[in-house]
Amino acid sequence: MSDNYDVGAAELKELAGKLNDLLRIRTLPIGMKQFETLEEMQQVSGLRMPAEGRKHTTCQLVTQSRMAGFTIGVTAMNVRGQSNCGGVMGIDMPDEGTLSGEHMTGVWFENQEAAKAHQDGMTRQVYGKFVGTVCSPLRSGRLDPPDIVLFYGTPGQIILFVNGLQWKRYKRYDMSITGESACSDSWGKALSTKETSISIPCYAERRYGGVADDELLIAMPPDEFARGIEGLEALSKNGLRYPIPPCGAHADPSEGMGKSYG
Repeated sequence: MSDNYDVGAAELKELAGKLNDLLRIRTLPIGMKQFETLEEMQQVSGLRMPAEGRKHTTCQLVTQSRMAGFTIGVTAMNVRGQSNCGGVMGIDMPDEGTLSGEHMTGVWFENQEAAKAHQDGMTRQVYGKFVGTVCSPLRSGRLDPPDIVLFYGTPGQIILFVNGLQWKRYKRYDMSITGESACSDSWGKALSTKETSISIPCYAERRYGGVADDELLIAMPPDEFARGIEGLEALSKNGLRYPIPPCGAHADPSEGMGKSYG
């Protein structure tokens, strides 16, 4: 694979298959792409939209794509009105009750000062540029290319992928924890910064998006996804594979370490 990592839909489809072989993740890796016009968005092959009048959280839509394999799009009409859901992606403007922290005071935070500080700390796309967002499995090749790639995995799967990212070009990766509204830490941060983002899914993502108790989320630009897969393949050749076989707390680790480190 070239160091340039110019990754289109066809290559992402192939890389998604390699990810499944290397990490055995439970659900589909998906792409997410934002659109400036509804007309452009509607040209995506196989696009589904929520039925008229139905409102969803964005984590529900991500889950429909990663679990059911849907290519699904949303506009401000399809997400919970003027909330963090559309606000993180910049397709809707949160109302004053959200931005001031009023809606979360007494629920997630003891006082409005803490609730507003939470809102002020969130990463959001700038409102006004995009009208909608589409999620689609990489295996479909329908987003060419997506703005970001994301997948859910166990901590063991995610750390091995990060090790893959570090194989050829070392970089320290840090997590951010917004708390509730963790979409700000995952696809919100990746869309806004174009950098790899690792997050702990929040209560709402688990309650409404069906995220499993042991799942983390990683989101990144397509070139980082390609870099991670290349690194995973190299680690696999060195015997560093998933699932990670436990040595045992009472065993002498020298045999295993000797094979890896000499």
